Amino acid sequence: MSAASTGSPATAPSKSPAPPSRSEGAPRPDAAGGRRRREFTTRRGLVVAAFMAPAAVFVAIFTYYPMIAGSQMAFRNWNLSDLTDTSWVGLKNFRDVFTDPAWGTVAGNTLLWVAGSIVPQLVIGFAIALWLRRRFRFRGLYQALIFFPWAISGFLIGILFRWLFNSEFGVVNDLLQRTGLIDEPIAWLADPQTAMIAVLIANVWYGVTFFAIMILAALQSVPDELYEAAALDGAGKARTLFQVTIPYIRTTLALTVLLRVIWIFNFPDLIFGMTGGGPNDETHIVTTWMIKITQQGDYGKASALGLLVVAVLLVFAVFFLLATRERQAVGGPGAGRRSAGERGVRA
Repeated sequence: MSAASTGSPATAPSKSPAPPSRSEGAPRPDAAGGRRRREFTTRRGLVVAAFMAPAAVFVAIFTYYPMIAGSQMAFRNWNLSDLTDTSWVGLKNFRDVFTDPAWGTVAGNTLLWVAGSIVPQLVIGFAIALWLRRRFRFRGLYQALIFFPWAISGFLIGILFRWLFNSEFGVVNDLLQRTGLIDEPIAWLADPQTAMIAVLIANVWYGVTFFAIMILAALQSVPDELYEAAALDGAGKARTLFQVTIPYIRTTLALTVLLRVIWIFNFPDLIFGMTGGGPNDETHIVTTWMIKITQQGDYGKASALGLLVVAVLLVFAVFFLLATRERQAVGGPGAGRRSAGERGVRA
């Protein structure tokens, strides 16, 4: 029987609705129903490049070009006393650096400067961080006072300690004489041996803050359950420190030490503020000596010394990146260390 004979309206075959039109660059849902990133088109690429171009040009002109130009100076006879002869001399400038009579003293001072600063800063900073982790009245005030030196310029710190160690009106000599430790003022910055001790004391005071900040932040991530388990196992404070706390934050400690080594090795500000490399150039480190050579106009030799500094810093940078990858692999400053800490307590 036909539809016309029954009087019922004829029904047309149903059609699925057409999908809504999608504009170019709109996000497309993925199979799970989520939203994916916008499709990368030529237009979007040009827009991104246009925004990045000014920054790229700025960095290229003021960073990479000086680096390349300074690097090629290390292989040329580049001296302000005679700019008519900038011929290629190969490795002559590097030989001049290593054969200079001051190189031995400078290299030894640099090693002493780094090692003699890092070890006390780490030990004292760790002790301060452990103390600040405890809860007591006015803890916030103590934290502000301890962290304050990090906000001051290194050169200003050098000038401040130059006044403190002054042989005529310095506070250090006055305190030592009042306590009876010395009978007459010490010329701290005029004697090569005491001058190096003075700059090391100043740098330790300046850098302890950084270690205290970093270690305190890491100590906040140590779970209290580990300390409770250590107490139940009868572990004392020393055993808890070396078998729970230090293993848990060892990655943060390694990163902090490596980062601080890089900074101290390349930190001439404080020495320049206190001694300027004196007396008789006996407190120069590599970076302050490089500045002195630059001031003398021997840009070729200074550039060669600068490349040596960059090479040393690259070595420490590689170790720093490796330590960073290890930290990311374990998922944070203490992730993955809990079982090791527990095993250490129970051992």
